[in-house]
Amino acid sequence: MKSIFTLLLAIAINFCYAAQVDTVSVFSNSMQKNIKASVVTPNGYDKTKKYPVIYLLHGYSGNHTGWLVESVAQNLVDEYNIIIVCPDGGFSSWYFDSPIDKSSQYETYFTKELIPWIDKNYNTVTDKNGRGITGLSMGGHGALYLSFRHQDLFGTAGSMSGGVDIRPFPDNWDISKRLGSYKDNQQLWEENTVVNMLHLLTPNSLALIIDCGTADFFYQVNCKLHEKMLYMNIAHDFISRPGAHDWNYWKNAVKYQMLFMTEFFKRNIN
Repeated sequence: MKSIFTLLLAIAINFCYAAQVDTVSVFSNSMQKNIKASVVTPNGYDKTKKYPVIYLLHGYSGNHTGWLVESVAQNLVDEYNIIIVCPDGGFSSWYFDSPIDKSSQYETYFTKELIPWIDKNYNTVTDKNGRGITGLSMGGHGALYLSFRHQDLFGTAGSMSGGVDIRPFPDNWDISKRLGSYKDNQQLWEENTVVNMLHLLTPNSLALIIDCGTADFFYQVNCKLHEKMLYMNIAHDFISRPGAHDWNYWKNAVKYQMLFMTEFFKRNIN
């Protein structure tokens, strides 16, 4: 039997070298406020090395701590030796610049304020071949939205249970607070839903992975996105298996996303 000293030593070693979580605050000029993010660095983080980064987005009503529950993000950075950034996207931003609410300019924040700040303050691979983005639900929409519109920033992107077509849900999740009512602002809804943005993609510009459970209320819109991508000959991985819109599904789905993206990094980072 191991002695108490040996057990305590093992615990101390694991504590000292496990993934580290930094809670940072980045000032947004576009929204004139500080916004928090959780930055998770791997065991043995070496300031002489450059690490690929995956931005992991939360869903509606969540915040930057969501992916830290049960050490989900912490375990992933140690397994894949990457940095994960969990930004705070607000209660219901949907990760775009709201044309009607100037206090909700999250596309500008992510692409022009947060990413440069992370690259300046952490040892990251600073080109698109070392940067990915994914998320769940509202964050799945956000990850595809941001990557489609900024293919110069991201080399790989994904979605888990993503709200990839917001139009069937005009009264849900505060979307109308960001775009106005669907009845009166249909064009804004059409322009800001992911399924209508495939024309923006340059061929082979993004390595894409999309995942949704068969019992999810977003399942049908994800299937339609998949079918449209097939029709347009847009390369992507599509995963569907039994599961609902819950953490049991996402804790499993994120493992596939990380594997997919880290394989992309291995192929593309020199």
